Amino acid sequence: MSVSERTWITAGLPSGAYEALTRELPASRLWSLLLEVVDARAAARRPASLMEQWDRDRFVGLAAVDQRAQLEVDRHLLDAASAFESIELSPVAPLGVCSSMGRASQNKVLSALRGTEVVADPTNVMALECARRLRRDPQAVVRLATSHRCVRAQEIPKVRGFTAHFRMFCLAGAGLERGNHAFVVGAIAEQISVMIDALERLERHGFAFPEKRITVLASEAKAALGDRIAEKVGRPRIARGVLDHQYYDGLRFQIAARSTDGVDVPLIDGGAFDWVARLASNNKAVFVATGAGSQLVPLLFRQSGSNS
Repeated sequence: MSVSERTWITAGLPSGAYEALTRELPASRLWSLLLEVVDARAAARRPASLMEQWDRDRFVGLAAVDQRAQLEVDRHLLDAASAFESIELSPVAPLGVCSSMGRASQNKVLSALRGTEVVADPTNVMALECARRLRRDPQAVVRLATSHRCVRAQEIPKVRGFTAHFRMFCLAGAGLERGNHAFVVGAIAEQISVMIDALERLERHGFAFPEKRITVLASEAKAALGDRIAEKVGRPRIARGVLDHQYYDGLRFQIAARSTDGVDVPLIDGGAFDWVARLASNNKAVFVATGAGSQLVPLLFRQSGSNS
């Protein structure tokens, strides 16, 4: 938030009130205060204002996708990830789970009360669960999968199918690194293979992903690992690229395809992250995660006339 924006927001507050709210007031008292404020605001609302918000607020309206169509896609995705434990996440997560680990702005997340926020990216939340399991059993190999409706407050791309709340299908894998970076190479290759299998399953059930492009990106320091991942996946025409995005821990992959209306759509994104190493206080811990825009599948990739 810029200085001018903060000045506008805090205008009219007593001197020192902003500092007291953000730094001095204990969390329990702050949440209690905010709950009282929200309770008073809610009590003042009338049916007309509720209808107005329902009509205009991008966060609360219906999803752009038919629920039966989405459940069909989720079933095929989960079937492809049969080696992963399927989990159901809470709609909310600890406050700061995205901004503190993934370095995303908290203003792009729908913050809530009682120290929580609405889930904007399931992979950040799955990192918490992976870290908890590794702290309990450092020798464990964790594989998790979930389908989750997310909410984001960031600017929405002007592309058909992109909305403020949307469905994501996510994979997460964690464990302690072995010799020669075998764990991270194997985990990323596994998740790429699962997502390729998922797309092929969907293609057998009325969906089409023409011109699929798989790209493995690596920082200069990890270029050899990127080559090993591409070789381990064993698919022809895997492109390679240089990664210069600090969000990832040196390794990333992307899968894109052409939609039915001819638009190039980035559909799947994954890679290695340092989140579990930080959460578990163990530099040997590796975390690999994948996110797929599963809501885009029934909206943009269903073949004409297909109902299966």
